[in-house]
Amino acid sequence: MTDTNTEIIEELYDVIQDRRENPREDSYTSSLFEHEKGINAPLEKLGEETTEVTLAAKDDDKDELVHESADLVYHLFVVLAARGIELDALLEELEERRG
Repeated sequence: MTDTNTEIIEELYDVIQDRRENPREDSYTSSLFEHEKGINAPLEKLGEETTEVTLAAKDDDKDELVHESADLVYHLFVVLAARGIELDALLEELEERRG
């Protein structure tokens, strides 16, 4: 993984955090954080994307697996941000597991 790829992950998380803190009407991400929906909207999307990743892997559809995996990571980041978890906490946990 190159530094550019790592920067994309950090930039994505920063944009998600910004949309949570500074909602925009034209933003899908902001809509996932709407208070009346609570945590349910991002959790439902996370579950949906998990199923789609599973099906793409089962069908051995590599392009679809990559596409759905990107959706899964995005929606996971939305859930983490909704719960106030910083990207660094996730990365530190992964670092601890590296062996």
